[in-house]
Amino acid sequence: MKIKTLLAGVAAGALMVSLAACSSGGSGSGDSSGGGDGGLIGVAMPTKSSERWIQDGDAVKSQLEDAGFTVDLQYAEDDIPTQVSQIENMITKGAKALIVASIDGTTLTSVLQEAADNDIPVIAYDRLIRDTENVDYYASFDNYKVGVQQANSVLNGLGLVDLDGAAVDGAPAGPFNIELFAGSPDDNNATFFWDGAIDTLQPYIDKGTLVVKSGQEDFEQAATLRWDGETAQKRMENILTSTYSDGSKVNAVLSPYDGISRGIISALTDAGYTVGAEWPVISGQDAELDSVKAIDSGEQYATIFKDTRNLAKVAVEMATALLNGEEPEVNNTTDYDNGVKVVPSYLLESQIVVKDNINEVLVDSGYWTEDEIKG
Repeated sequence: MKIKTLLAGVAAGALMVSLAACSSGGSGSGDSSGGGDGGLIGVAMPTKSSERWIQDGDAVKSQLEDAGFTVDLQYAEDDIPTQVSQIENMITKGAKALIVASIDGTTLTSVLQEAADNDIPVIAYDRLIRDTENVDYYASFDNYKVGVQQANSVLNGLGLVDLDGAAVDGAPAGPFNIELFAGSPDDNNATFFWDGAIDTLQPYIDKGTLVVKSGQEDFEQAATLRWDGETAQKRMENILTSTYSDGSKVNAVLSPYDGISRGIISALTDAGYTVGAEWPVISGQDAELDSVKAIDSGEQYATIFKDTRNLAKVAVEMATALLNGEEPEVNNTTDYDNGVKVVPSYLLESQIVVKDNINEVLVDSGYWTEDEIKG
């Protein structure tokens, strides 16, 4: 018997979770609070250095406890051996299922074999786990579409398209100088974001409307290890020094994540850019509070909102179905090949957030309050 269609439960899932009220699990130490006779479920998250992963962990933990499970929530602070050790401990404690947002999706083969040997199902959470047959399901967003949305947000900020990507009559001819940033090369999602964005931007690059003045157009050149904002800031500083010292200006920056965007903003500010007519259009992802504030103030143009409450709902329903001997609902069985198998997946939709729709998308849904954004 399959889980009932998830879309019908999205609104209910949103109401189930109050991000402000949840408590987060400690990094490196177990958080197995919450009683329930459904058994123990291990939840492995990558880091607390990113606001979104704290929200993801809180949402998954809260909803699992509401479903009657005990939860061991762990954060590995982007240290791969720590995450492996945490998962090993979850297995030793008798976890009935694992929900894993991997740091590096290629490094968990051995520990997940241990999970399989103990008949423990594994759900990859938002980041695809690669190079193993021992991952049962994948819960994420349409990551290629996220990349398309990031590109469209940049094009929209330049006056070339609307937020849906439709060409605008009388759009400026350019050329506009754009620089490209990508996510971490060890995160499978980063290439999906990149491919969606570049497929969207490439026609504008080919006809000269957009110019990558630095010449850094390859994923390997644009990649930002661990999605680190300081790494992005240093790269942006180097680009400004090496490419724009002739007095030319950056008009837009494709950024795949809000933390990277903030690093880019710091580099631009240090180089003498000020918010106004010549301030670049900068994209982002995850609707982190500091970046929503930056959108409201004009420093960042857009972010991609991926509602972690709904992603948590998908993962929890997958785990519940598996432990009940049922088949989790999926909506994609073709696109997420981890190198060993195509992992059946459920993909959620994302939304572009710009200054004009912050209230509609983020405040009205209860994700952030107006006081938090304005504070």
